[in-house]
Amino acid sequence: MNYSTSIKPISFLKTHASEVIREISANRGTMIITHNGEAKVIVQDVRLYEETQQSLAMLKILAQSSESIEQGRYKPASESFDLIRQQISRQQEL
Repeated sequence: MNYSTSIKPISFLKTHASEVIREISANRGTMIITHNGEAKVIVQDVRLYEETQQSLAMLKILAQSSESIEQGRYKPASESFDLIRQQISRQQEL
């Protein structure tokens, strides 16, 4: 991201809202909006936002998995699949 072109004052957003939305959507970009000289909000393409949220969710799952392994809270895959097969068999018997 090129910060020199992606940081704009709120007055720019107010007067060029349609243009900003078109540009951000077309380029899958992000724009930082300032108010009184301070960065206050980010306007971002929704697809980029969704990808970022998915990436964060995956990183959180990885971190939790690593923590579980460090604490010894895991089962071998074969044991887990055996338990799943048992549950499926019980459900089919009902």
